[in-house]
Amino acid sequence: MTDDEWNAFCTFRENFKNQVAIWSKNTDFLSPLQKSAADFYKTPEYPLETPVVYNKALDDVQKNDSINLIVIGDNPGKDEQLLKNNRYLVGQAGKIAEGYFKKHAELGIDFRKNAIILNKTPVHSAKTNHLKKIARDGGEKTSNLIQQSQVYMAQKTAELHCKLFEACRKAGTRLPELWLVGYSELGAKGIFQKYQQELTAFYARPENKEAYNSVYIFQHFSMNRFSIDLAQFHNQEENKNLSLIEAIHKLGEKHKNEIFGNITN
Repeated sequence: MTDDEWNAFCTFRENFKNQVAIWSKNTDFLSPLQKSAADFYKTPEYPLETPVVYNKALDDVQKNDSINLIVIGDNPGKDEQLLKNNRYLVGQAGKIAEGYFKKHAELGIDFRKNAIILNKTPVHSAKTNHLKKIARDGGEKTSNLIQQSQVYMAQKTAELHCKLFEACRKAGTRLPELWLVGYSELGAKGIFQKYQQELTAFYARPENKEAYNSVYIFQHFSMNRFSIDLAQFHNQEENKNLSLIEAIHKLGEKHKNEIFGNITN
């Protein structure tokens, strides 16, 4: 990374780490709600160890690394919140994603080296849809935490992406992309509506228009939904002659327009 990239990343990392520490000091009420939601949905019992999860994989990033991709998942699940992990996308979905990039070396991305993984909120739930029950049962205090964490993550993630994008453009190096994976809860009644609103508002600013061109939206890696959706799209007659990266970009742009609309006009 150039000095500008490194400084932008380090600032983001330290602020994010500090913010999670602040949230974690005032979230003793979360664990019972998370356990209750898991029980309600008949989730097999698991050790609930980290109610609000910082991604420790960010601490492994060094200045001589390249950040080519920012991946935005939903929120930390059962594997991610374990103290031995405290890392994002390390469960089955993460293994599928890692395997996909290994299989397609032409993309030029080592998923565990050239991609940083963030979430729409660092608040844990066994399954993403459990967040709705957690927010509902926890009342205003819990709902506000989930909403405020989305505002923070959307703003700080988009800011990081734009700073990295500008630094790479200035240096003439590969421009970083932002992949938002999982969009079913971004709509009007979705738990991540606030994230979508904040991200839209940030990229709608004229100065962020070029970086927005490298934002793409996809189905989640879990249950191979990303790969299945991409294969179906790539097999369409009008897309058969596209390279893999061209098909990925075209599909990601399609979903982005479906979810965000044309926000830069």
